[in-house]
Amino acid sequence: MTKKLLLLFVMFVGISSMNAQTTEELKTQKAEKEAAAKALQGEANAIQAKIDALPGWKYGAFGTVGASISSFNNWFGQGTPNLNSGNIGATVNGFANLKQEKFFWRNALNVNLSWIKFDDKDDSTDDDSFKEASDVFNISSLYGRNIAKNLAASGLLEYRTTILNNFNDPGYLDAGIGVTWTPIENLVVVVHPLNYNFVFADNDAIFQSSLDAKILVDYTRKLGPVNFKTNLSAFQSYESSDLSNFTWINSLGYTFWKGIGVGLEFGLRGNQQEAVNYATTNFVEGTGETPSFDNVDNELQSYWLFGLNYSF
Repeated sequence: MTKKLLLLFVMFVGISSMNAQTTEELKTQKAEKEAAAKALQGEANAIQAKIDALPGWKYGAFGTVGASISSFNNWFGQGTPNLNSGNIGATVNGFANLKQEKFFWRNALNVNLSWIKFDDKDDSTDDDSFKEASDVFNISSLYGRNIAKNLAASGLLEYRTTILNNFNDPGYLDAGIGVTWTPIENLVVVVHPLNYNFVFADNDAIFQSSLDAKILVDYTRKLGPVNFKTNLSAFQSYESSDLSNFTWINSLGYTFWKGIGVGLEFGLRGNQQEAVNYATTNFVEGTGETPSFDNVDNELQSYWLFGLNYSF
């Protein structure tokens, strides 16, 4: 009996040792394969960088879709027990860039649209439709003629507005000339000291066109499964700081299966004209001082969207 127990113990120890050895061997093999894959990915990225540097047209686009829909019936734990709600949003970032030995032409598009719904089923007067929420449309075209290795004389056209609500009211069209600096691949810095900001709006007492200095910084990069874009568009009016504004939009997408992944976009904006116009539109006589550039704060505007992402 003792011999049998001893034999079983020896077999158990042997099997455990073999299993432990096999596990360690597999872990070692996995680490080796991962290191090899990482090295190959580095080589692939280097090749892609060479491809990106070649003359010719380059196209690309990626976008994010976020959606949530819910319905509650007799859910008495909340203030509105019978409720239908929803939030749907989508963003698109696209570019078409031409690079030649002596010049370049860069075109970019950013669109962010979303709708929200909050339907109280117990309120017959409640609006049960989806309403516009975020509404961003931005398109730009930059042409540059090389005057040095990373410096070019350039001209820029950029248009910004909303398209779901109040299309072109306001709408902003920048037209200017200056220089463009491209210190590294995918980074573009535009400085145009001679720029005119055309503003289109029904209320021309608040929205005024002006001569200004334009600055635009754009960095767009695709690195393996990651798409990244940041774009800052700003100008400083020569006439009044009240007519200056900026918009900064950042987009990030991570692809994990056949172009599908997750994405995040957030934007910041400062625009005194829009702040005064909003305060004026919603002002009720007799409730205080009439809104103006002197008494309305230029509060920071922001939005963000997180959801599924698709890369073209």
